[in-house]
Amino acid sequence: MIVRIEIDRTGDVYEYRVLEDGAVLFDDSGFRSVVHCLAAAVEGLPPPVRAVEIACGGIVSGTYPLHVLATSAAQVAQHAVNTTAAVYEAMKG
Repeated sequence: MIVRIEIDRTGDVYEYRVLEDGAVLFDDSGFRSVVHCLAAAVEGLPPPVRAVEIACGGIVSGTYPLHVLATSAAQVAQHAVNTTAAVYEAMKG
C-alpha cells in the first residue's frame, strides 16, 4: 500500500495528514519542521504501507519506499522543501 503524507505550514508550525485514497487515516500538528512531521507520520503507519508519496504545501515532491525515509528523512524533507519553493517561484512569473 502507498499512502500520501501532506505537510503544510502556518507561521512557524507544521502539520501533517496521512491519507489513503483521499481519506485521512490520521493527522497531527505542532511540529517545528518538515522532517519532524515526516518522522511522526511514519511512526504511525500501519504495517501494509510500503511507500509514501510526499506533498509539501500542496506540491508533490516524490514517492519513497519506507526504508528510504528511515535512512534519509532529512534529505527527503529538504527535497520536499526545495521542490515546493522552486514550483512556487516558477508560478510567480
